[in-house]
Amino acid sequence: MLLNLHSYYSLRYGTMSVADLVEGMRTYGYDMAVLTDINNSTGTLEFVKACREAGLLALAGMEYRDGDRLLYTGIAANEIGFRELNELMTCCNRDKVPPPETAPAFDRAFVVYPYGSREPDILRDHEYIGVPRAALNRVAREPIAQRARYVIHSPVSFRDGAAHRLHTQLRAIDHNLLISQLQPGQIADPSEVFVPKAELLWQYRNFPDIIRNTEQLLQSCSFYFDFDKAKNKKTFTGNPYDDKLLLQRYAFDGLARRYGPHDKVARERVQKEIEIIDNLHFSSYFLITDDICRYAVRRNFHYVGRGSGANSVVAYCLGITDVDPIALDLYFERFLNPKRKTPPDFDIDFSWDQRDEMYDFIFKRYQSGHTALMGAMSTFRSRSILRELGKVYGLPKGEIDRLVHEPESMMNKNEVVDMILSVYSQMEDFPNQRTIHASGVLISELPLTNYCALDYPPKGLPTMQFDMYTAEDICFEKFDILSQRGIGHIKECVKIVAENRGVKVDISQPHDFLDDPKIADQLRSANTIGCFYIESPAMRQLIAKLKCDNYLTLVAASSIIRPGVASSGMMKAYIERHHDPGKVQYLHPVMERELQETYGVMVYQEDVMRIGHHFGGLDLADADVLRRMMSGKTRSASHLAEIEDKFFAHCQRMNYPEETSREVWRQMESFAGYSFNKAHSASFAVESYQSLYLKTYFPIEFMVAVLNNYGGFYQRKVYVNELRRAWGDVHLPCVNRSQYGASVQGTVVHLGFDCLLNLESGLAQRIPKERERNGKYSSLENFALRTGARLEQLVVLIRSGAFRFLGSGKKELLWEAHLLLNGRKNDSSNTPALFAAESEKPMLPALEGSLLEDLYDEIELLGFPVSASLFSLTRSDYAGEILSRDLTNYTGRTVRMVGDFVCSKTVRTKQGKLMKFGTFLDTEGDFFDTVHFPPSLQNYPLYGNGVYLVEGKVVEDFGCPGIEVQRVARMPLKPDPRGM
Repeated sequence: MLLNLHSYYSLRYGTMSVADLVEGMRTYGYDMAVLTDINNSTGTLEFVKACREAGLLALAGMEYRDGDRLLYTGIAANEIGFRELNELMTCCNRDKVPPPETAPAFDRAFVVYPYGSREPDILRDHEYIGVPRAALNRVAREPIAQRARYVIHSPVSFRDGAAHRLHTQLRAIDHNLLISQLQPGQIADPSEVFVPKAELLWQYRNFPDIIRNTEQLLQSCSFYFDFDKAKNKKTFTGNPYDDKLLLQRYAFDGLARRYGPHDKVARERVQKEIEIIDNLHFSSYFLITDDICRYAVRRNFHYVGRGSGANSVVAYCLGITDVDPIALDLYFERFLNPKRKTPPDFDIDFSWDQRDEMYDFIFKRYQSGHTALMGAMSTFRSRSILRELGKVYGLPKGEIDRLVHEPESMMNKNEVVDMILSVYSQMEDFPNQRTIHASGVLISELPLTNYCALDYPPKGLPTMQFDMYTAEDICFEKFDILSQRGIGHIKECVKIVAENRGVKVDISQPHDFLDDPKIADQLRSANTIGCFYIESPAMRQLIAKLKCDNYLTLVAASSIIRPGVASSGMMKAYIERHHDPGKVQYLHPVMERELQETYGVMVYQEDVMRIGHHFGGLDLADADVLRRMMSGKTRSASHLAEIEDKFFAHCQRMNYPEETSREVWRQMESFAGYSFNKAHSASFAVESYQSLYLKTYFPIEFMVAVLNNYGGFYQRKVYVNELRRAWGDVHLPCVNRSQYGASVQGTVVHLGFDCLLNLESGLAQRIPKERERNGKYSSLENFALRTGARLEQLVVLIRSGAFRFLGSGKKELLWEAHLLLNGRKNDSSNTPALFAAESEKPMLPALEGSLLEDLYDEIELLGFPVSASLFSLTRSDYAGEILSRDLTNYTGRTVRMVGDFVCSKTVRTKQGKLMKFGTFLDTEGDFFDTVHFPPSLQNYPLYGNGVYLVEGKVVEDFGCPGIEVQRVARMPLKPDPRGM
């Protein structure tokens, strides 16, 4: 009887989850209802599945609104009607227009207009009018014949009257209004709650024809959806058999290239995988991924294939990944097996500035309407909820800030604050806005409007209205097309090396330099700044503790760096065993044989599978299911118990001691929660090695590439420091030498205009282009005339030293700029004038500047000094007792060091107290690390950037030194002379 349910996917309107709606249907006696969320079908399939599991009937619909105004409600007669409803909303989203005032003539969908918006005698066969309870008195006065197409309109938007306040708050947030400013048409009527079915029928008892119309409408609708059938594009060639043949040909071509013509093991593995791929109907998925990668190769785009797909030898042979699963003993079943219920996916990383072209290729290559970005849902979080509620209740900004950051201190302050604190938890994790998944792309066999309406966000590409979890539930395999700056570093470095040194670098075969001794030295010394995934303080420390100097150890490090491993104590156990493997005690010979590489620690998800298979006798498909269940990815107590029985039955047949079997199972359960996909780690480590190779042999070019791809983990100043450590001669931007980004000639590096914080991007790009077209700039006026730079932009360039080639001081140039351009300050045309005559240069007195003024200019305009180090700005000349390189000679002793703050990480102790890990640069540009335990941190906090005097005890952990801070203070700087 309910034609009009709203879930909380009616964003900032509905207040109930799908589960709440289903529970409400059961509680209030409804066996059938229609979900009609506002202008979206995000939750429809979730609702259908939940109702099916509860033994209820779900129908699909959508409510169409223009802003707050209800136009009509669409109810799908069947799956075709659902597609029609989605197509209408998709067209509106694409064209950026509201739904039409009159609904189109649907073939398989009904339309219900609100009472009073349409004359009954103009309705078409598929159209009705919804009559709310409040209008029944008016209806009673109408001719009975007029009621022939009337149906019950009893929308449900909240659980009960109390939830209406939550709805009102959401509406105020949506409209960015105070609660008191909301108008009646902007909020739902308080009556939009679940009413017991018997009570609803009683309220319409005098209108049996309306009840009958409603029942007949519902009974004429049905909605069947197959959740188990794959939804992806079925074939690549148009025929499944041809897909298999093509995949087989590509794989065996790659097999010869990767393994040579006579590798029997690899050939058998490829054939085995192809049979599984074909049996599970995944040939087209592999071929589409291969098609995407082949386009990248044609465009000379570097990419990295990773994720569980790197467990596949077929993927390796196709060139989708660069990880050899046979060499690393990776199981294909971790990626794909007949018992895997959730679809796998490939993760393909591209450079951050090339992904848009990859999207463009995919959307042009594959059929329009069948390709879309994966949607996502941003939710309300505790701080944002408090801030939003504070705004709609009109709290002053100061009170809102305290409410957000110190909610406990605001309790019992006043009635409004107490009410906010009492209700904000109801909004926790509530859907707030539909957005775009970071990387997912869907390519479907049927039009995507069979599954939901599509959004068209500012990026302009169609986007699903549901998220990856719904996609997984309905059997969609997404393609993850990711972007990262690490690949940008590699791509640009190769280009810069070719330009600067005339050397063509091939990094497409990373395995060729995995055994390079120079790279091993670089890795062992943790000299990894700028290198993908291995440059953070924690990772550099781990590398140093492991004395890591080879690929396999780096693969392990990429996995055990994860927080769960460290907090469990297994990171420390791994490091100890790595340094003294002879002391490792294995539970059983099988454990020793299978986990010798990781010293008995189940570092990888594949290790859990390996032990389940070799010790517990499970087939690899069951072993993968067990891994997923133990890690919390799937939850089926009965299935887990079934696999557990198989495991222990096998152990009993093998006569393993029961206590040993129980301990192995316990360790598997423990490790499964935080272990990492080995193929993923291996893929990361390959890219890390590519970065390391370039940093080792082309360090200046590599750091320039890092700067031009906007760094990685650290601030820009850290990468400039690395340039200097590599003997790069670093210069400030210059209008006659610099490019938009940093550039290098020999060992001379000019920072780019992009590093000037207040310079307009358009001018930053125009300066080098104009210089390349018409030659160097000859004067300040010549520059201004040719580039059309406004006065404030000219001031930025002058103060940053970009006109130092003229030989005049900054102050003289600033006077000249004001005299030249003061009249053009508000001139919006900024038209460049190449051939305009220069005016006579005024005679100006010599105005002296100072290095101190320059350094403060650089800090303001670039964020860090370039002409000298930050240490030269401190009032005191004290440089500390020791340098970073001396730390190991002072273990156990208290020292004082001076450091330029780089970064810090805040964590909580087991007692919930705050502590920090800090990273600094010493006066020679070398890193040192600090630990700030709660007492020290509370008494001597860190305040961000600056030079600090650090006092503490030198400690050493597996040969990696650090300082346990006792006291720390930011050193005062010399006064800024510019304001004097």
